[in-house]
Amino acid sequence: MMASNTQNNVEQQQPAQSQRIQIYPTTNPGVSPFWRDKYERDAKKYWDQFYRRHQDRFFKDRHYLDKEWDQYFSGSGRKVILEVGCGAGNAVFPLIATYPDVFVHACDFSPRAVNLVKAHKEFTQTRVSAFVCDLTTDDLSKQISPASVDVVTMIFVLSAVSPEKMPSVLQNIKKVLKPNGYVLFRDYAVGDLAQEDVVDMSEGMAVEMFGVPTTNDNEVINIELDCRNFKIKVLSKEYQHTCKSTGLMLWESARLMAAILARNPNIVAGKRVLELGCGCGGICSMVAVRTANTVVATDGDRKALELLTQNITSNLRPPFLTKLITKRLEWGNRDDIEAIKALNPEGFDLIIGTDVTYIPEAILPLFSTARDLMSSNRSGGRDEAPALILCHIFRRVDEPSLLSAASQFGFRLVDKWAKASAADQSQSLISSWFPEDSFKEHIPTSALNIMYFQID
Repeated sequence: MMASNTQNNVEQQQPAQSQRIQIYPTTNPGVSPFWRDKYERDAKKYWDQFYRRHQDRFFKDRHYLDKEWDQYFSGSGRKVILEVGCGAGNAVFPLIATYPDVFVHACDFSPRAVNLVKAHKEFTQTRVSAFVCDLTTDDLSKQISPASVDVVTMIFVLSAVSPEKMPSVLQNIKKVLKPNGYVLFRDYAVGDLAQEDVVDMSEGMAVEMFGVPTTNDNEVINIELDCRNFKIKVLSKEYQHTCKSTGLMLWESARLMAAILARNPNIVAGKRVLELGCGCGGICSMVAVRTANTVVATDGDRKALELLTQNITSNLRPPFLTKLITKRLEWGNRDDIEAIKALNPEGFDLIIGTDVTYIPEAILPLFSTARDLMSSNRSGGRDEAPALILCHIFRRVDEPSLLSAASQFGFRLVDKWAKASAADQSQSLISSWFPEDSFKEHIPTSALNIMYFQID
C-alpha cells in the first residue's frame, strides 16, 4: 500500500553478505527472450484468448479485500475506487456488494474482459464504469477526471507489465488519484513462492495460469480466545487469490463467532451442535465442543476437511477430541444429509454457519439442509428453542434475499445484529453476547452481521 504523497527517497538497507541464504534452486532458465518478447508484444491477444476460453470462471472472487483493506473502503462519504486490471470483475463486484456507497472505475486492456464486466448481472452504470485501457500507452485522465479517485487497487497487475514501463503506469495512475489518496498494491515479489511457481510453469503458459498449490503451502494462524490458544493451519495468503476453495482460509466471521462462543458457553452448553461450511479452521466447533453435548463439523470440500482434521488433532485432546466429529456435507445432497442424520437422529439444537452466504445459488440448499437437520423439539423459550445462527458479511446476497429464502423453509428471523448499528440494539438477544468494549479485537470490520433464526 502506498500513499500518493509518499516520498521517493526510500532508504534501502543492504543485508550483510553472511545473512544471504539461497533457498530456491537457480537452475530454471525462466522465460526465453523469444517468448518474453512475443508475450509482451501480443499481450492483449493472449488475454482476450484467455477470457474467451475461461470467461469469468478462472479467478475466484476476491472476498478478502474487505478483510485486508476495510479501513480504506469504509468511512463517511462516497468513495471512488479505480480497479486497475479488473479482468472479469472478481474484485469489482465483491466491493460494490460489501460497500453500498462506493463507485468503481474498472479498466482492463482486454476488451473481452471489460465486456464480461458489463455483462455481469450485478453491473450497473450507477455503481461501475468499465472501459478498455492500456495503462502503458493510454491516458487515464481522458476517462476519469483528474484528482478524483480515493483508492486505486492494483492486484497482480504490475507483474504483468515490463519493468521499464512500470514508472509510466504509476505516473498515469497518479493523474487521477486525489492528493491524499491511496494505492493498494498486491503482487508477486522476486523469489517468493508464488513467483517461483509462475517461473517454473512459464514455458507451458502456466497451464492453469498461476498453478495449483500443494498441501505444503500452508501457514499457521495463532488465535487467543479466553486464555486458550489455537494454532490454525490455513492456505498461505500468497496462494489464496487463485485457490478455488474459500474453505482453506479463516474468515473474520468465524473468528468473531468463536470469540462469542468462548465468552458465552451457555449458547451451546448441553446442546447438539452442527457447523455448516466450517472450512479447514473449524474454530467455532473446537470452542463449542467444550460445553456442548455433541458437535459435528461439516464442509463440502475434501481438501478443507483434510486440513480440518489436522487442525482438530493438533488443538484438541480427549475427551473433547472424541466429541467432535467431522463429516462431508454438500448442502442439498440427500446421501450426505442422511449420513449426518444417522449420527444424530433427533436433530440438532443449534446450527452455525460463518460466511456461508456469499454464493446466491447455494442459499436455498443451505436453508433446506438446515431445516432437514434441525431438531423438531420446539419446547422452551426463545433462548432454548432450536436455532440457526449465521454470521457473515453481506456480499452478493443481501438481507432481503436471505430472509426470502429462509421463509421458504419455515425459518423466521428472531434477532439480528450489525456492527454498524450495534449501539441501537442494546436490548437484543445477540447484543447480550457482547460485554461492553470486550470484543473490539474480534470485530476488524464494520460490515459483520449476525442473524438468529428459528422455525415457525
